Amino acid sequence: MNEHILFHLGIPWDIGIKYAILPGDPGRVDKIAEYLDSPQFLGENREFRSVTGVLNGEKVIVTSTGIGGPSAAIALEELLRAGVKTAIRIGTCGGIHFDVAAGDLVIPTAAVRMEGTSKEYAPIEFPAVANFDVVSALVSAAKENSYNYHTGVVQSKDSFYGQHNPHMMPVEYELTNKWNAWKRLHVLASEMETAALFTVGAVYDVKIGCVLHALWNQERKSKGVDDPDEFDTAAAIKTAVAALRKIIDRDKE
Repeated sequence: MNEHILFHLGIPWDIGIKYAILPGDPGRVDKIAEYLDSPQFLGENREFRSVTGVLNGEKVIVTSTGIGGPSAAIALEELLRAGVKTAIRIGTCGGIHFDVAAGDLVIPTAAVRMEGTSKEYAPIEFPAVANFDVVSALVSAAKENSYNYHTGVVQSKDSFYGQHNPHMMPVEYELTNKWNAWKRLHVLASEMETAALFTVGAVYDVKIGCVLHALWNQERKSKGVDDPDEFDTAAAIKTAVAALRKIIDRDKE
């Protein structure tokens, strides 16, 4: 093992960067880097692609986390070793609440810990909660751009197809019952990484927030609503970048 290189990310550990943007998809890294000054490719290993740049005079790293809690937690832990103190996840989700339409933004204040990663960091009674300052900056950025957004609780899971094809699973009874519970509890959307990131952030006392782009809403479709899928994540990217600018400026005050 090279002691100068972060084992999974494949980048130097001593880069000294305090701010990170965390997309899931490696293909989204370069799109985000377009909003940074002086972007530079830093490294790539497995699902982790990293690019650095500058926002408001501060160095920022954009690192993809891949799919699911385990890889997201690994990425965040290694970035913390590299100096990161604030991170914003940019992700996608599927709507649960009827009001969340395809193309809307979801800014989670907390996440249901229906995944396994966070259970290896904190007792299940501990909530996975976003940092208030990061949430505030994301909401402000969404408002300034007149984006349609929602704040509240999201569900984090480990199985994409367990949600979309529960009838194929031997634990269909559990998946369906919990999905109905999330609806009754007004959970906004379903995704796969946020609970793990919020929990890891709590363990290490770093600021974590998230903005999600709603790809679709199966509940709206099941009720016959014309709600075409929307895959353009530009609004989520712009919101995260604008929010991080605000956070950097606040930190300088």
